[in-house]
Amino acid sequence: MAEEEMNWKFTGKNGEFRLENADNNNRLYFPLTNEAGMMSAISPLLNGDIKTGQNTFAMEPVSIDNLHNNRSARNFWLLIDDQTLWSAAGNSAKQISQKYSEAEAESTKVEAGFLWHKIIRINQEYNLKSEITNFVPANNDKVELMQVKITNKGEQARKITPTAAIPIYGRSADNLRDHRHVTSLLHRTKTIENGVTVSPTLSFDERGHKKNKAAYAVVGADQSGKKPIGFYPVLEDFIGRGGFLDWPEAAAKKMDNYLEAGAEIDGYESIGALRFEDINLEPGEEKTYVLAVVIEEENDDLIADAAKKYCSREKFENYLQENKDFWKKKLDKLQFDSADNKFDQWMRWVNLQPILRRIYGCSFLPHHDYGRGGRGWRDLWQDCLALLIMEPEGVRETLLNNFAGVRIDGTNATIIGSKPGEFIADRNNISRVWMDHGAWPFLTTKLYLDQSGDLDFLLEKQSYFKDSHTAFGNQIDDNWNREDGNKLLDQENNIYQGSILEHLLVQHLTLFFNVGDNNNFRLEGADWNDGLDMAEENGESVTFTALYASNLLEMAEILEGLKSKNKVETIEIAQELKILLDSLTESVNYDSVAAKHELLNKYFDSYQTKVSGTKIKVEADSLIKDLKRKADWIIKHLRKNEWLENEEGYKWFNGYYDNDGQKLEGDHPLGVRMTLTGQVFPIMGNVASDSQVEEIIKTADNYLKDDQVGGYRLNTNFNEVLMNMGRAYGFAYGHKENGAMFSHMAVMYSNALYKRGYAEAGNEVISSIYKQSINYQESKIYPGIPEYINNRGEGLYHYLTGSASWLLLTMVTQVYGVRGDLGDLVLDPKLMAEDFDQNSEAKITTVFADRDLEISYHNPEALNYKDYEIKEILLDDQEIDFVKKDNSVMIKRNILTDKTDVEKIKLDIKLK
Repeated sequence: MAEEEMNWKFTGKNGEFRLENADNNNRLYFPLTNEAGMMSAISPLLNGDIKTGQNTFAMEPVSIDNLHNNRSARNFWLLIDDQTLWSAAGNSAKQISQKYSEAEAESTKVEAGFLWHKIIRINQEYNLKSEITNFVPANNDKVELMQVKITNKGEQARKITPTAAIPIYGRSADNLRDHRHVTSLLHRTKTIENGVTVSPTLSFDERGHKKNKAAYAVVGADQSGKKPIGFYPVLEDFIGRGGFLDWPEAAAKKMDNYLEAGAEIDGYESIGALRFEDINLEPGEEKTYVLAVVIEEENDDLIADAAKKYCSREKFENYLQENKDFWKKKLDKLQFDSADNKFDQWMRWVNLQPILRRIYGCSFLPHHDYGRGGRGWRDLWQDCLALLIMEPEGVRETLLNNFAGVRIDGTNATIIGSKPGEFIADRNNISRVWMDHGAWPFLTTKLYLDQSGDLDFLLEKQSYFKDSHTAFGNQIDDNWNREDGNKLLDQENNIYQGSILEHLLVQHLTLFFNVGDNNNFRLEGADWNDGLDMAEENGESVTFTALYASNLLEMAEILEGLKSKNKVETIEIAQELKILLDSLTESVNYDSVAAKHELLNKYFDSYQTKVSGTKIKVEADSLIKDLKRKADWIIKHLRKNEWLENEEGYKWFNGYYDNDGQKLEGDHPLGVRMTLTGQVFPIMGNVASDSQVEEIIKTADNYLKDDQVGGYRLNTNFNEVLMNMGRAYGFAYGHKENGAMFSHMAVMYSNALYKRGYAEAGNEVISSIYKQSINYQESKIYPGIPEYINNRGEGLYHYLTGSASWLLLTMVTQVYGVRGDLGDLVLDPKLMAEDFDQNSEAKITTVFADRDLEISYHNPEALNYKDYEIKEILLDDQEIDFVKKDNSVMIKRNILTDKTDVEKIKLDIKLK
């Protein structure tokens, strides 16, 4: 097969793609979903699962290896001329066994787009073609639709007996190994006019035995809405005692013991097996069937109405078009138009990924088989980065709600409810502190403030989270009463509320004093790298110490903006918090670890179960001075104590201390040790000087760059299991957090390089990931960015990765240079000469100041970054004023907001 045919390729202008023989990859999957929370995964053989949450799976839950070893897939059987059984989905024992034999007589291809999936299969032996299209309607219904189109490609008529077969699991994922058979006894299975329904009586899971409210169904009809003629609702009856789901006796033997509508069968594993009437398919004739898999949770008669609403060819096509239009409109909010159209279309799939993670959380796709749904603390904030760029409406309220998860000790809730702003006290009384958690809310809030100019947001009031854990999880508050709820109370038993600014201060000031023996912030349970979880006593995260330093400086800058723009001279805070603002009272010697611990313990002792509720006012100038003092100390400390040079003359920052209090990085008898994370935040936060950045680039290129895995590895090979550092080093090297090309940190490395003006180096990072990801022969994934790329160059944990948000952020705010500065628009492009098309133009469509913007950069002299600057800006063909600073310019917000007479504002930027 030609190399071109072995890769997927885009077929249109909206991200649609085609892949020949996709079923030769048994680990390939694709997401189907809607914003109502219907979540599906589908493979080229129609394996995968369908669910709305951990406790409501319509199809059996799958992990990645289930895609090839689990027979419980969507299927559609054709008995041809009463003799030969053929799966239109390709999922029969015979077809799979013949796939790589000389007798292979089928060709396949997947066609897919936002968010629909089609598998086309042509069988040369029977001269039959099947086209099976699946999608989830873009409405509030929890339904997956499946259209099966059968075409006779031969010269003689075929007698066809069609049978749809979709197993109905109908319960919690917990029941895969916990009472699997017993929970089938709960099934109450019925046949209705168009299909099979299952309504379990109870739900068995960790919540206890509860009355079940969810129902499941498979319904269907032919192209004109004609009903099936009968049903096989019991799995064992359909497959037979000697059969299998990939060779069911009822379909193979054309058994006529199917049931009519109105039957009830209790206590068995269920299947939506629908027998349709025999047809004679003439040469060139086609026949279409439409199926719907339904999850009904609200007793809203969805099952009863599903067949009528969805199951005809006309209705299916209408809903499919609505679905395509819905996702196109959403993704059109952010578009890139450069010289590389393939990259621009690939980025549309990256644009989709943060939306998928908002819906799926970090679970519910085959690689993401951990957790019980929902998102973690870090995810709440990082996913909002993309939302601020693509869907800014409602983000303010989301951010405000999220701050309710902050504890007064600077840590945060780790169990997050399903409702906005809902945080749950730890059910298992297990304390886990990630020391990086306090940093992310500020990064996201700063982006919001820059995009919106809404500095009043900092003064909004929000509650704090409260449970039994306090003092960074080192103490248990025995006086906390669960019945009081999980909100912090004051001495009058009122829910205490502090400003958003106060929440941010709590998160950063407590960390500043929570240091290890080397005077860097303690690692605690882990930082961003969850695998660094075995250094809780003496470990330190130098790299996130650097991030907190830059946050403190930027917080001071925002306070200066609050003072100058909003005329805020004093800041109201809880009186207890003044302890941490030591320069306002009695300055602490920051070089003394003991002094820092003493002050932090004094703060912890100032409140117990409840806070006083008393507020004090501090001068904004004094607060700014205190924050800058702390940040400046960190920067000097890191530059002096954590900058390394090894025997080979390479230089970089040490990123961590292990549980023995020793530097993790540097020369070692087992090989040079270096982490990418340890370099990212010193670069991003201006801790590293320009000369140090240049040294880091050289060192990373030497020790971490590997073109075989798409760029920069997360770390070098430490060649041992580090029991004093974390479980990550128990993983095989080159996998996940131990030395894979981990997209999230690699993209953040790119972002940091761009921010510091090293655009060529930053571009190389993104280009490497992109080239590896689109090389299907190696990456083995559909378009988009994976969580990581392993030693074989394969992309894993696709779709649900925070790297997508950071890649969008980097492309918009750094590469195309479109960002805010406390509400005003900054244009600071860092495009390479090769990014401009044949018309010397590179264009971005995005949202800013509640306006759709189309920004076109014109580079007629084909200049490279740093060789050009912005000379002229036309707004809808009219020249406008701007403020220039270095290579960037600023446009006042009102110039955009005053433009109310057009749907999209067009800015033409001339570079010279």
